[in-house]
Formats: sequence, C-alpha cells, structure tokens
Amino acid sequence: EVQLAESGGGLVQPGGSLRLSCAASGFTFSLYGMTWVRQAPGKGLERVAWTTSGGRTSYYSDSVKGRFTISRDNAKNTLYLQLDSLKTEDTGIYYCARATYADYLRGDYNYKGQGTQVTVSS
Repeated sequence: EVQLAESGGGLVQPGGSLRLSCAASGFTFSLYGMTWVRQAPGKGLERVAWTTSGGRTSYYSDSVKGRFTISRDNAKNTLYLQLDSLKTEDTGIYYCARATYADYLRGDYNYKGQGTQVTVSS
C-alpha cells in the first residue's frame, strides 16, 4: 500500500522559512517522480513543484520559483520542500504526491498524503 506522510508545517512570519518532509513507503520510491501541491483556503489544488525519480531535474510553478526548492533523499525514501521568503499567499495545506510529469501538469494525483498546514502570518 502506497503511503505518504507529510510533516514540518507550522506558523511562520512573512519572510520566514520552513522545511517540509514527506516520508514514503509501500513502493520503490527511487523509481517515481514526486510532486508537492498545495491548497489555499477555499481554493483548489495548485501545483508547486515536481522532481524526477533521481532528483536531478525539477520544475516549479511561477508563484514559487526562486523561493522554494524541492529535493529528495532516495536512501531515506523522503521528499523535501524548502520554503524560503514565505508570503501570506503561501498559506495552505501542502501535500506530497507520487506523480509523473504528465500527472503533475494534469493535476492528477492518485497517491497523495494527508497534508501539512503552512500558515504565513504576522
């Protein structure tokens, strides 16, 4: 059974940083592309970032490019998202998901975790 468990969210002031983690189990993590998506209050899922199975290539949405960094440690079966220069509009629930690049573009996530809340507020 595919399981994804996010952690690391919290309350942070604008301009601050957080590091999210996603622990994966139930599948061979190193063989799959992975993504982070988020959902702001009252809105639908929004793409944030995607990375290849080996982590050497990544893509970001324009809204987070230059501020967020996706990475992975295949030895630890863990996906990360470093969030820097946070803005109030980054507030939302952040989910990790197993996804091909096509899935990422379509917004099709068959395997998604329960999410971790990020709140950016002064």
